[in-house]
Amino acid sequence: MLLGLGTPSVAAAVRLVSSTVASAVVLHGRPPLDERVVAAAKKSGAAVLLVDPSVPWSQLANVTQTLVNGGTRTGDLFGLADVIAGVVGGPVTIEDQQSRVLAYSYRQEDVDPVRVQTILGRRVPEEARRALDEFGVFTHLASSDEPIFVPKLTPQLGNRLVAAVRAGRELLGSVWVEVTGPVDAARSAALVDGARTAALHLLRSRASTDLERQAEADLVIRLLDQPESADVARLGLPSADLRVIAVQAHAGEGEHGAAVLAFQRATAGFGWSRPGRSALFGNVLYTVIPAADDAVAWVRSLVRELPAEATVLAGIGGPAEATQLPTSRQEADECLALSTGVPVVYDDAWAQVLLHRLAAVAEAGRLPTRGPISNILRHDAEYGTQYATTLRAWLTTQGDVRAAAKELNVHPNTLRYRMQKMSEVTPLPLDDPDQRLAMAIALQITR
Repeated sequence: MLLGLGTPSVAAAVRLVSSTVASAVVLHGRPPLDERVVAAAKKSGAAVLLVDPSVPWSQLANVTQTLVNGGTRTGDLFGLADVIAGVVGGPVTIEDQQSRVLAYSYRQEDVDPVRVQTILGRRVPEEARRALDEFGVFTHLASSDEPIFVPKLTPQLGNRLVAAVRAGRELLGSVWVEVTGPVDAARSAALVDGARTAALHLLRSRASTDLERQAEADLVIRLLDQPESADVARLGLPSADLRVIAVQAHAGEGEHGAAVLAFQRATAGFGWSRPGRSALFGNVLYTVIPAADDAVAWVRSLVRELPAEATVLAGIGGPAEATQLPTSRQEADECLALSTGVPVVYDDAWAQVLLHRLAAVAEAGRLPTRGPISNILRHDAEYGTQYATTLRAWLTTQGDVRAAAKELNVHPNTLRYRMQKMSEVTPLPLDDPDQRLAMAIALQITR
């Protein structure tokens, strides 16, 4: 790694990057990362890291040394799984709280179908998880450090010896050993020791990941508020054709628990292995994603990562340049307000968004409070008539009496009579297209 000390200009940075034989070059925020530096990096094959100017070199050196000397290496957890498998005597998986596989032992021959599906799918199949839950495995893990022996519960799910991975009172995950039957005290104790070691690995991993998530979230929030092209580059996103996704997740009585879990899932993995960049703001998860990616599919994949009982609402803003991301965020927020479970996409729902905005204006008292629609609504409230519903149907069907009558399930003559009586309550200039449009909008936002 080469530290780019004293590179005050783009030209100096280009010379440094293009001529280096190092694997990575660190530039200290200035000059900004532009296309010439990127081109030089492609030519030399070096990765270019841009550090915020407010971060002193000493702090950067300390963080780098911490990552090198004590950072989490995925291989460490896999190596630990191998050690546990050798001592306890059976194939091992190390899993998080949601039964997602974090690591597994090299030895996985002659395992049952559930173990095969677990490793291939990187999580325990839902049917097997339900069987384990009914047996009381997860309740035991939540309250005890003692290993639990789980007998064969289904033809596909064989014997397991399971121990909690815990830091203090917090459950971080679990270690699962596929065994042929109950084991002796020595092997159970070895599993407990292995689970304690796994806790250290997971805590170290979480500390490193939390720093990365916070840095990413800060940049995303800045993009959604006052976007700058440099922030887009730092996040590894294109400068055009982006969308904002707004997600709310609720589960049980916890106020923000599901939202925090959604943020963790959205930011899981290395940056280049996932399309979006995310931030949790209040109880809303915002993700900036390239418009070319399927935003609805992204939401659905996130839902699959959350507990089955979670309620997830999502709104997806329209495509935007980096400088237009605040607009896409507003659209995503408004689509989120319209969501009832299915992701709402601005491209398809712009009409509902417009009416929603007008309804908000009406609630704020900024629309006319007098006129034909106000008169009709007051008459309906006072006399129990259905003039507003009748006029809405007439306008929706563009004046087709038979179609409007069918929609209301009344005789056409009944509809004609209501229209005539309506004209006695208030003037109805139905031959004026502007008046018809205004009345249709007013009726729609007062439903």
